[in-house]
Amino acid sequence: MADALRKLGMTAALGTLILAAGISGCSSMTTDHVDCNVVKLQAESGRTDAEIASAIGASEADVAKCHGPATSGNKAADAVPSAY
Repeated sequence: MADALRKLGMTAALGTLILAAGISGCSSMTTDHVDCNVVKLQAESGRTDAEIASAIGASEADVAKCHGPATSGNKAADAVPSAY
């Protein structure tokens, strides 16, 4: 009986450890990055920065940063020189 309780305790401790490691790992994967493609589409549909920020869970300042020129691989069409 004591062996069964010891094994049950070890299993419970291991399960708790795995659960805690999984939760802490998931929280480190979140970022404060705003997807500017989503912001652009929402702005084109007539939504304000405040509405977009509320919908995606970001600040208005982060949403406003997306209105500048494209700086990543997802270049906006107006960033391409007109000579091409």
